[in-house]
Amino acid sequence: MTDTPIAQPLVSPAGAATPAPAPPAHPLAGLALGFIGVVIFGATLPATRIALDGFSPAFITFARALIAASVAGATLLILRKPFPRKHALSLLMAGVLLVYGFPGFSSVAMQTVPASHGGIVLGVLPLLTATFAALFGGERPGPAFWAWSIAGAVLVMIFSLSGADIAPGLGDLWLACAALSAACGYVISGKLARTRPGWEVISWALVITAPLSLAGTLFTRETGIHQPDTNALIALGYLSLGSMFAGFIFWNWGMAIGGIARVGQVQLLQSFVTLGVSALLLDETVTPVMLGFATAVGIVVWCGRKAKVG
Repeated sequence: MTDTPIAQPLVSPAGAATPAPAPPAHPLAGLALGFIGVVIFGATLPATRIALDGFSPAFITFARALIAASVAGATLLILRKPFPRKHALSLLMAGVLLVYGFPGFSSVAMQTVPASHGGIVLGVLPLLTATFAALFGGERPGPAFWAWSIAGAVLVMIFSLSGADIAPGLGDLWLACAALSAACGYVISGKLARTRPGWEVISWALVITAPLSLAGTLFTRETGIHQPDTNALIALGYLSLGSMFAGFIFWNWGMAIGGIARVGQVQLLQSFVTLGVSALLLDETVTPVMLGFATAVGIVVWCGRKAKVG
């Protein structure tokens, strides 16, 4: 698979103004690629539940990153890709935020708050991504885009909170940190994907954080492996090669050619993708109300795709 990066330097020559990113080359294709990434990400929570039957949460966090880094590193080595030294800091930041930040903060939060709070993170994540894209991603969403973005976030939050007994707690702070980590990481990796293929961005981010992944895997190995069965092993493999690697290939590619803020709105659908996958793998029930909210959010994303993003 080969994607076409948009030639857009992140660091301009000394004394020169940093140029604004070019308009999205293929906005509809970017949305489609972003949705593929969301489908892959959407199976993460069900796969995690299955993997927990054989591994501890800490071991899963580090081991899946290490497995993904091994595959990414081998691919870069075989294709003889040079290390992008001038982007090393950005790659490290993206790796820390996406490989450890979001999963780590979310895991801590889920120990103290109901799982329904997780839906709030997915609801505000696209809005936060658009905000960071405007702050340091070089994009300028117009009023119509912000209106559709807020509408989508409200819909997902209403769905997540419906029927739930929600009380504020310390876990909400960890969830906020998780959302901020993911949104900031998305924008950094999206900017990098304008200069090189999306698969290279996530590959180098995984490789540059591999020493920490290796140390964490070795440290949690003795207490983190609990006689996993075949399903647990398959789930860990999916979290490694799907959620941690393949999903970001499509996600970064989509943001590069469709715009960070615009493609970020597709993640509003992730809650409903997770519900569908859970129904298939875990026999959980999908109600007409869920389908209704999913349809409404889909309409919001579709309408928002035409909103102006400068």
